[in-house]
Amino acid sequence: MNFANKLTVLRIFLIPIIVIVFLFPYAQFNIELFSFTLGHVEVPGSNLITLLLFCIASFTDYLDGKIARSRNLVTTFGKFADPMADKLLVNLMLIMLAYKHMIPVVPALIMVARDTIVDGCRMIASQNGVVIAAAFVGKLKTFTQMFAIIFVLLCNLPFELYGIPVAEILIWFAALVSIAGGYHYFAQVKEFVFESM
Repeated sequence: MNFANKLTVLRIFLIPIIVIVFLFPYAQFNIELFSFTLGHVEVPGSNLITLLLFCIASFTDYLDGKIARSRNLVTTFGKFADPMADKLLVNLMLIMLAYKHMIPVVPALIMVARDTIVDGCRMIASQNGVVIAAAFVGKLKTFTQMFAIIFVLLCNLPFELYGIPVAEILIWFAALVSIAGGYHYFAQVKEFVFESM
């Protein structure tokens, strides 16, 4: 268990903690968390703690990959666990934000479905000896998703600026980038998908 893999495991352990912190029914147990006023928006403490944990988990994603590549510590466990942890982290956040009506349900479903399809594409690619390289659109997808999640957590509501639904636009943009990234993966394996039709 090298250091890069330990960071991946830390990220996996942080995920259920994030879920509990964000969804815990504090009012039912008469627990009053602090809140923070950002402009005219009151952000509850649960959002801020979730945001902090999400940022830590996201940073371990960046760090473990960089360490693994620079120190030649790439392992089979890392190849399996790292992308799984990334998708669990982001997709669970999207689902929870949709559950709390902080983002629309449809773009959240699109992004979760896209990840499922991409996993299928990767499986088909590996069975046919094809290596799908990470593309810029994939990195852009991750960045737009994380930026949108952070923005929504800080706003604590479907945020509008001068009547423009900024938070909703960011989430839909992340969904569109996600679709583009998914097509990039699918385009590389579609010949294998349709060969037996």
